Amino acid sequence: MPTETRTAPHPAPSDMPSDMPKPATPEPIAGAARAGAALGGATPILARYLATARPVDLPAAVRKEAHRGFLNWVGCTIGGAHHDAARNAFAALAPFAGPAHASLLGRAERTDAPLAALVNGIASHVLDFDDTHLATVIHPMGPVASAALALAEARGGVSGADFVTALVLGAEAECRIGLSVFPEHYDRGWHITGTAGIFGAAAAAGRLLGLDATRMARALGLAATQPTGLRVMFGSMTKSFHPGRAAASGLQAALLAQAGFTAAEDAIEGRRGWAEIVSTRFDPEQITGDLGRRFEAASNTYKPYACGIVIHPVIEACLNLRAAHAPDPDRITAVELAVHPLVLELTGKTAPRTGLESKFSVFHAAAVAIVRGGGGETEFSDEAATDPRVVALRARVRATIDPALATDAARVSLVLADGTRLEEKIDHAIGSLLRPMSDEALAAKLAALASGVLPAPRIEKLVDLCWRIETLPDVAAISASARLA
Repeated sequence: MPTETRTAPHPAPSDMPSDMPKPATPEPIAGAARAGAALGGATPILARYLATARPVDLPAAVRKEAHRGFLNWVGCTIGGAHHDAARNAFAALAPFAGPAHASLLGRAERTDAPLAALVNGIASHVLDFDDTHLATVIHPMGPVASAALALAEARGGVSGADFVTALVLGAEAECRIGLSVFPEHYDRGWHITGTAGIFGAAAAAGRLLGLDATRMARALGLAATQPTGLRVMFGSMTKSFHPGRAAASGLQAALLAQAGFTAAEDAIEGRRGWAEIVSTRFDPEQITGDLGRRFEAASNTYKPYACGIVIHPVIEACLNLRAAHAPDPDRITAVELAVHPLVLELTGKTAPRTGLESKFSVFHAAAVAIVRGGGGETEFSDEAATDPRVVALRARVRATIDPALATDAARVSLVLADGTRLEEKIDHAIGSLLRPMSDEALAAKLAALASGVLPAPRIEKLVDLCWRIETLPDVAAISASARLA
């Protein structure tokens, strides 16, 4: 198994809106559209690149990150396969599905490719355990891998090398498009994994279909006209619907373009196009600049905890305090948190009622880490959200904002009944760009998520297949190994 770890391509982590560098002279939308036109149009420039980029031109480190991202996606998808969100979606739509050409990972059923993309996309995100492009908070593999694997299995004979190329290009498209409108787009309330993810799904599927530049531009146009995802849905099943819908809609966009369906070929940057509608600012240079030289797909990161990423430093600090001092939760009179401002904006739920809601509660995260000693999917279940000991300690958690803290940093103090104060500071949480998860940790994560769903020998085989995916003559071998017999 590979043992190398990835070095950060940027000098410092930046994972949420307020940390994003702003352009020196941000343009209004109309001016940005004219800038895009002057460049020949962001949509056609990107489309030409996606259609013509050669696999040999994608650096080894970027392709390696696609291996890591895909392996993480497989684990998250299997782990979420039997969540009510995935189960309900399949039950509702399966009666209307077409021929069964694609697998549902972690389940026995097969279905048509668009429905498989939808359900696998939901399953991959519902635990909030998936990958994160920190500069945009997009979860890249949810839309991209869900669409690409469903299409590859339905078509058959797609090599691992071609599949990895499609993953890289799909992730590159969605992250670059996301950067072009971030953070204003996200601040308006759009869930960027859905709204930008559909472009990644269309790009990856279009690449596998062999679309030329014109048809790839049309696929991107069809994607642009279908933005999906509102942040108001966070804490409900619909949050995971966003990457699933993006995967299915992106796949359908590529198939329509292949069949000759037309669309505006300046759909992103054009007047009354996607960027103008969904954001107050648009920078086309983020899409077209240094194509083939700067790879956003290399900046992917992975979660050790199954919740909103801004909570991770708090969880790590609480786990460290628990390991070092074994405090009795009943003797803790206060848990004092100092956090980045976005922590309370994004995860400020004080009394979550369900597991999905608890993923957006820094108060629950701190309490459950201290009481139960973990931050995995079981710590963010319905049962954990209502555990009396967790609820009791949660009521004693207090959070204050410290603007000087980075988004991957936090300070935690436990105040005990005898007045003792235990303190821990995290400068960069594990899973951030400066402390990436190792290959071994990612493999162990997949194994833990698949445990109880697949037999141990099959899990071991699946991990091996993911690491050597580029040597496979047909990536359907991975679907077969991930499906219940």
